[in-house]
Amino acid sequence: MRLGINLGYWGAGMDSDNLAVAQEADRLGYDVCWAAEAYGSDVPTVLSWVAAQTTSIDIGSAILQIPARQPAMTAMTAATLDSLSGGRFRLGLGVSGPQVSEGWYGVKFDKPLSRTREYVEIVRRAMSRERLSYEGEHWTLPLPGGPGKPLKLTVHPEREHIPLYIAAIGPKNLEQTGEIADGALLIFPSAGHLEETALRHLRAGREKAGLTMTGFDVCPTLPIALGEDVDALADMFRPYTALYVGGMGSRKQNFYNQLAGRMGYEREAAEIQDKYLAGDKDGAAAAVPHQLIDSTTLLGPVERIADRMKEYDAAGVTTLTLSPAGFTLDDRLAALRAGTEALELAGLVT
Repeated sequence: MRLGINLGYWGAGMDSDNLAVAQEADRLGYDVCWAAEAYGSDVPTVLSWVAAQTTSIDIGSAILQIPARQPAMTAMTAATLDSLSGGRFRLGLGVSGPQVSEGWYGVKFDKPLSRTREYVEIVRRAMSRERLSYEGEHWTLPLPGGPGKPLKLTVHPEREHIPLYIAAIGPKNLEQTGEIADGALLIFPSAGHLEETALRHLRAGREKAGLTMTGFDVCPTLPIALGEDVDALADMFRPYTALYVGGMGSRKQNFYNQLAGRMGYEREAAEIQDKYLAGDKDGAAAAVPHQLIDSTTLLGPVERIADRMKEYDAAGVTTLTLSPAGFTLDDRLAALRAGTEALELAGLVT
């Protein structure tokens, strides 16, 4: 099992530290450094900045938002980043959510599965440098009846095949991800629930495409915090968990709330959402069960984190992406180093 690092959003309060975190991950031998975007910082700028000041760690988008860019633009960005980084780019895609898609980008959040499938098909064609033409439900290239003609990408990526990941939560999206992608980006992954909430759906998609799970990258992101008091560490993540389970998306379309329900926390997830949407964020955080936090984070001393890593490896995770928590840069770097120590202690170093 490999390790990754997720820097999250630029502008989230720890910007000056993020380069130091990425460079330390590079020095420690982490496999990939991911960055995120929502409606603030964009991913390509951050990854360009990281790639220019690291040497061997891959850089990845977790995620480039599908409603933010035309698919050909995403192919251009991926090819450029792969070329500039010396073949270190991984393309992660996702549809985002209805509030961002419609509120920020003005793109209707409908038919996300067929939209994602077409988007991936167009991006792959463009990145392969074939002349681009496509007829689908959501995109037609070139536009009919006008001056447009099939064009070919002029940039040469460093590699013939840039790894393509999809951020997936729901069963249908997970199955399609297994069918059309090279990896899945997962969030709030519990090792004990991973088979039922994710892997069986990914496996079904691979089988539909005549493939196995061999070579497919199962890549969840987990916060990591180092310390002896697990209860206190878990309390640090109550607002984070409450935000996703209670406040992400609308009442009818909150994928994280639905995931918590599939993990056995349906009643608690409903309470968290009710309180969060009523403006009681503190009450929502207090309603988050300790076990939900503990099972979807890596908390405690190195030995406990190593035991948890064994569980994720046994569950089928191939790249474990860590989001190091802490109030200072030293805290985050210590958590980063603890990740490599725990991996070695668990006997999972490849």
